[in-house]
Amino acid sequence: MPILDGGTAPQPAAGTGEPHRRRDMAESFGDDAELYDRARPRYPVELIEAVVAAAPGREVLDVGCGTGIVARQLQASGCGVLGVEVDERMAVYARSTGVEVEVSAFESWDPAGRTFDGLVAGMTWHWVDPVAGAAKAVQVLRPGGLFAVFWYVLQPPAELGAAFADVLRDVLPDNPAAGRSATSPLGAYEHFLDRTADSLGPAFTDIRRPTFPWSRTYTRDEWLDQLRTSGIAKPLADAGKLDAVLDRTGTAIDAAGSTFTLDSTAVALFATRN
Repeated sequence: MPILDGGTAPQPAAGTGEPHRRRDMAESFGDDAELYDRARPRYPVELIEAVVAAAPGREVLDVGCGTGIVARQLQASGCGVLGVEVDERMAVYARSTGVEVEVSAFESWDPAGRTFDGLVAGMTWHWVDPVAGAAKAVQVLRPGGLFAVFWYVLQPPAELGAAFADVLRDVLPDNPAAGRSATSPLGAYEHFLDRTADSLGPAFTDIRRPTFPWSRTYTRDEWLDQLRTSGIAKPLADAGKLDAVLDRTGTAIDAAGSTFTLDSTAVALFATRN
């Protein structure tokens, strides 16, 4: 989750430079699926509209669908959506909200001959092996189909973002995420966008990178809830320091007036299947 979800990006496995090898982290988000679904931001309406407009039809595959946040937004726009999700706990929650889900890692998922007008992945493509994922995308997309992966970048006001970063540095000084400033997160996502574009190969054309600005006001408790669902939460909990970070982050928000507004951006990579 650039800097995502409370000021940290998904970290690569030691020595690999590849987040998809961090299966422990990738499969940790279902610990509290209800909290995850409630706390995670929804995607900008303009992004969902752009996906629907660019796809040649309304049958969409949602890779790493989680609790079904993207899927439900697409369903509300008239799409039929099938989710693929590696975590059974997340899949159970998504099904309870009306999303059809099959449990599998995308790289090993069997589409059984099914193809789709669009493939989407919201905040999840970094957990997919880029080479195997691109090959599977070619397999499941119809000619002219849309490949659309995207991330939201949470950008607190600069002073508050710096305070969040200070908390992480103090509590987890040896963690790479803790040493990264939370005030300029957008550039960190360039790695994911570059890696994805480089992996697609000749089967895809018209590769583009639209961005979608969005804003949301957070209360103290809302921000702490999303922090509990973020990529940094697991290493913090494993180190026995999650409660300390939550407490100090809450104190920083209280000092800023108990609420704040993120003027943030969703970044995407769209491509068309030949």
